[in-house]
Amino acid sequence: MENKIEEFEKDIEKLLISSKEEAESFRIRFLGSKNVLKNLFSEIKNVPQDKRKSVGQLINKLKNKAQDKLDKFTHSADNQEDESSDLDLTLPGENVSLGSRHPISLVTEQIVDIFKRIGFNVSEGPEIEDDWHNFSALNLPEEHPARDMQDTFFIEKDPDYLLRTHTSSVQVRVMENEKPPIRTITPGRVFRNEAISARAHCFFHQVEGLYIDKDVSFADLKQTLDFFAKELFGETAKIRMRPSYFPFTEPSAEVDVSCTLCATKGCNVCKYTGWLEILGCGMVDPNVLKNCGIDPEVYSGFAFGMGVERIAQLKYQVKDLRLYSENDVRFLNQFKSAL
Repeated sequence: MENKIEEFEKDIEKLLISSKEEAESFRIRFLGSKNVLKNLFSEIKNVPQDKRKSVGQLINKLKNKAQDKLDKFTHSADNQEDESSDLDLTLPGENVSLGSRHPISLVTEQIVDIFKRIGFNVSEGPEIEDDWHNFSALNLPEEHPARDMQDTFFIEKDPDYLLRTHTSSVQVRVMENEKPPIRTITPGRVFRNEAISARAHCFFHQVEGLYIDKDVSFADLKQTLDFFAKELFGETAKIRMRPSYFPFTEPSAEVDVSCTLCATKGCNVCKYTGWLEILGCGMVDPNVLKNCGIDPEVYSGFAFGMGVERIAQLKYQVKDLRLYSENDVRFLNQFKSAL
């Protein structure tokens, strides 16, 4: 048995492996499923009992020697392939494209950052809302005609639930669960059953704000919005407030910002008026405060809301709302510089 092992050891040492074919032949002979070394293991039973352990160790050593020889050839062959390849490791690497942020995300973060700097925190709530938080608590009882101002997606199986039409529903939840002073903004996606066009969509994004405390006045609202406009559109930006109507605020106003493109001289973007509408606002109606458990005799407050798509249109001159949701890479790549 020892003589056979010695002969195989000499064969392993003498055999030259210079090609993949020779390597495969070597592997099959000494390491394959039917290799010659298996016969040695089967013959151990004929070896005297006291020598079986040492003979088994010699056979294992022989097998490891064959494996080492094959591994050395494989490693050498891999290195030669790397050296002979066309890859030039001295060349500079290719730049990795990082993509771009969505304009809605960019504008939302800008708006949130501005209000955070003056003490507003951020509140979020569910997109599927109940009738109370979306309508009734906001001074819109079931028979109120102002409900027709918002075409609503109701949940068919339960008409008391709907896709929220504004993020004011989050403000209701905040007022129900927190005590004044309250100073919060509520960014989020809202839904309305409208025909999709260049000027309208069935879903869009809002940022609404709410401030409730003792002795809050309309002057506080105007100063807050004036600060916001200057931070977002530049120091030369001015605002004007026009009387309007919202069921949950009284008095109410629409807010315009001076057109920064033409310096209020008039252009096709502002329709030659020198002003661009950006948001609605007003003092929180006392009925809304009562509905949320806040005493209107002690506290007052203001609220405002803006469409993010509208602000993004003004900042980036996007003329078609549908571009925001079509995921056209050519459109999105324009905003890399805004990162």
